Amino acid sequence: MAENGTDCDQRRIGMIKEQHNGNFTDPSLPCERKRRDREERQNIVLWRQPLITLQYFFLETLINLKEWTIKLWHRRSIVVSFLLLLAVLTAAYYIEGTHQQYVQYMEKKFLWCAYWVGLGILSSVGLGTGLHTFLLYLGPHIASVTLAAYECNSVNFPEPPYPDQIICPDEEGIEGSISLWTIISKVRLEACMWGAGTAIGELPPYFMARAARLSGAEPDDEEYQEFEEMLEHAEAAQDFASRAKLAVQSLVQKVGFFGILACASIPNPLFDLAGITCGHFLVPFWTFFGATLIGKAIIKMHIQKLFVIITFSKHIVEQMVSLIGAVPSIGPSLQKPFQEYLEAQRIKLHHKSDNGVPQGENWLSWMFEKLVIVMVCYFILSIINSMAQSYAKRVQQKTYSEEKTK
Repeated sequence: MAENGTDCDQRRIGMIKEQHNGNFTDPSLPCERKRRDREERQNIVLWRQPLITLQYFFLETLINLKEWTIKLWHRRSIVVSFLLLLAVLTAAYYIEGTHQQYVQYMEKKFLWCAYWVGLGILSSVGLGTGLHTFLLYLGPHIASVTLAAYECNSVNFPEPPYPDQIICPDEEGIEGSISLWTIISKVRLEACMWGAGTAIGELPPYFMARAARLSGAEPDDEEYQEFEEMLEHAEAAQDFASRAKLAVQSLVQKVGFFGILACASIPNPLFDLAGITCGHFLVPFWTFFGATLIGKAIIKMHIQKLFVIITFSKHIVEQMVSLIGAVPSIGPSLQKPFQEYLEAQRIKLHHKSDNGVPQGENWLSWMFEKLVIVMVCYFILSIINSMAQSYAKRVQQKTYSEEKTK
C-alpha cells in the first residue's frame, strides 16, 4: 500500500507539470479518489456516526438477504432436496421406536461437532475483526479437561454432565495413570472440528479471487486489490510486511500442495493471502482445501493442543503459582486468588460443592467472563461497522459509475 501511495504522488507531480505546460488534466486521479473514499468509509463507525452506520448496516443486510434469496431460488432443486431430507430426519426424530437411542446419540454428536465447527468458522471467516474462539472457548476447554484429568487420575468423566460440567468419576483412578496422549485423545474430536471450521472459514477469499480471475472483473474486495498491487510492485518491496507477504505468495505458487500445507500448519496471520493466491492462480479446489484442512485440523491443531496441555499440566501449574508467590511485595496477594481458584475447581470435581465450603465467585472467573462478553460485543460491533462500510462502498461505486456515464 505504501508503494501505491508513492505511485499516486508521482502521478500528482506529473499532473502539476502538465498544468504548468498548459495541458489540462482531470484533478480526480483514480488512486487519490480511492484513498479519499477509503478514508470516508473508515469514518463510518458506531462511535463516530451511529445513525448513519446503523442505517447503512440495515440496508446492507437487506441487500445481502435479497442476493441470498435470489441465489437460493436459482438452486431451488437443491433447496427442495434439503427440505425433504430435513422432513425425513424430523419424522425419525419424533417417531417413537428402538431407533431413538441411535437418534439421541447422533443428535448429541452432531450438535457437539456443529458447535465447534461454527466457532472455528467464526475465528477465520473474516466477519468484522474475527472472534478469537480458540482463546475464548477451545483453549479453556482443553485446559479444564487437563486440570480435571490430573486431579481425577481419569478422563472417564460421567456423561451427563460432561461436557457441560466436568466431575470426577466415582471409581478412583490410579495415581500417575494420566499421560499426554490420554488427554489428547479426550479432546481430539472438538479440537479437530474447530480446526475444520477454521479451514472452511478460509474458503471465501479463495472463491472470490478465483471468480475474479475467471471473469476478468475487479472484485469488491480491498484485500484482493492490495494483492494485485503487491504483485505489480514486487520488485520494489522493502518493508518486512511486504516481503513476508511475497514470501507466502511465492511459497504457495511454486510449491503447491505442500506450500499450502506448510502455511496452514503454523499460526499464520497471512494465510488469507494464501487463499487469495490460490484462487488467483486457479489452484484446484481440492488441492487448496485438502492441504488447508490437513494443516489446520490435524497438524496445527495438535501443536496448539500440546501447548495448552503441557502448560496446564499439574506440575507446571503448581510451579507457576509458586513463582507468582515469589514476586517481591505483591507476590502473596497475587498468589492467593490463583490458589483459591484451583482449590474451588478441585472441590467441584469431587462433588464437594455443598459440603459447607463457601461458593463465592473468584475474581479470576469473573474477569474471564467479562473478557468474553467484551470480546463478543466488540466482534458484533465490528460486523456492524464492516457491513455499513460495505454499503458505503456500494454508494461510492454507484456515484462513480454515474459520473463516468455522463
